[in-house]
Amino acid sequence: MRQRPHDLDDAGASSLASELRSVVGKLKRRLREQANLGDLTWPQLLVLKRLEHDGPATVSTLARAEGMRPQSMSANVSALEAAGLISGAPDPNDGRQTILCVTPACRESIEAARAAREDWLLAAIREHLAPPEQAQLASALELLKRIADA
Repeated sequence: MRQRPHDLDDAGASSLASELRSVVGKLKRRLREQANLGDLTWPQLLVLKRLEHDGPATVSTLARAEGMRPQSMSANVSALEAAGLISGAPDPNDGRQTILCVTPACRESIEAARAAREDWLLAAIREHLAPPEQAQLASALELLKRIADA
């Protein structure tokens, strides 16, 4: 790829990548703080996210999707069931399997956490960015989408 006149040199691009990674990480942490997800572990949050996004699944399917051993996934599933966040029902095609899904209460918690994060972000944008900066952020968002989709 040929360098265009306004392209950063390797050191500048490397610095930009490092700073972007750092800022995105900090933003993710701040958003996570707003969600008030309690004492759930990261693997448990991943299970909830997968079930909420992809729909019902078995322990084996979840373990494969998250790159975990089924025994480790079973421990996470048991904790989530005990907390009332997921429930299971026998698989109609294979009675040996249990199909897991998020409970209605969990879905409400997920939606409330999502709304809390968006509310915080909206308030931060309005309080800390002037209207021209908000427009710059909107333009930058398109660039970030292209990077995320690359």
